[in-house]
Amino acid sequence: MKPSLPIPVAVLGATGTVGQRFIALLDKHPWFKVVALVSSEKNVGKHYAEAVHWLLPSPIPDWAREMGLKSAEPKAIDGAVIAFSALPSDVARELEPKLAERGIWVCSNASAFRREPDVPILLPEVNAEHIAVLDEQKRRRGWQGGIVTNSNCTSSGLTVALKALDEAFGLQKVFVVSMQAVSGAGYPGVASLDILGNVVPYIGGEEAKVEWEPRKMLGKVEDGGIRLADFVVSAHANRVSVVDGHLVVASLAMRNPPKNAEEAIAAMENYMPPVIARHLPSTPSPVILVRREPDRPQPRLDATTGDGMTTVVGRVRPDPIWDLKFVVVSHNTIRGAAGGAIYNAELLVSQML
Repeated sequence: MKPSLPIPVAVLGATGTVGQRFIALLDKHPWFKVVALVSSEKNVGKHYAEAVHWLLPSPIPDWAREMGLKSAEPKAIDGAVIAFSALPSDVARELEPKLAERGIWVCSNASAFRREPDVPILLPEVNAEHIAVLDEQKRRRGWQGGIVTNSNCTSSGLTVALKALDEAFGLQKVFVVSMQAVSGAGYPGVASLDILGNVVPYIGGEEAKVEWEPRKMLGKVEDGGIRLADFVVSAHANRVSVVDGHLVVASLAMRNPPKNAEEAIAAMENYMPPVIARHLPSTPSPVILVRREPDRPQPRLDATTGDGMTTVVGRVRPDPIWDLKFVVVSHNTIRGAAGGAIYNAELLVSQML
């Protein structure tokens, strides 16, 4: 029996940059109603507007302003069916399983459980079928609820583009260089004297995530887990002086290369999500937008395409060393974080609840 709408949800880590995105995106969501906001102990009992340093251009929704902040413990969010987690990974590792045990479905932005074989990294427009491993997760762990994760914010848009090309031509090797917005570092993030007029060619742990996560997201469900896709990724990660929107340049070697760039463009433009994910509230339309201008996509101009959920690709052209190269932009705190977790929750409601 499906729960009645609206479905009560909680936001964990509500005052941080991703937590703020959750609150903005959940405002007037057709399926979900926020009933609890969770923050660190220093803010427990405060009104949300009193505790948060609001960073978004839109105002704090009225319903959130006077909502009292609760502590990060399972009983604090009893009554919520879904918890959206923007917690640090170390806190998520401890708290999220306790919530799942109590029957709450956790849609997590944290990396704590991404490498677990029975925890899917969901991109519903790419791998909605991976939700099937949740049955094994519940059986193996004895949980009444469960945990799903969204990917690292750099992996998300890149993997959407890779999915369309892998289906059409088969991936062998992927070489990527990221130029990542400062909002991906949270608040206060990177010191202004470090980033203004500069590029920082290191983001701790980021390259390993980008080299591994797309292989899990494009893998196959087998024996209650996910077998990694059979291609290799090499990544360089850089922090740049951009507020929102991660830009990735990619070169690919493929098993059956496209005859020309137009064939690759057609594969991306015609890509459709799995049937079970096509009509959810957050499904992007189009999934992939290919720009034909020579200087697009750009984070400032393109990251908010499709309300920040569409993956924008451009500069698709032959690669003189391998087969194909292109540029991809996606919104790191929407598609790569809060919006992605909400999209995952919609898939959960449609298939599991």
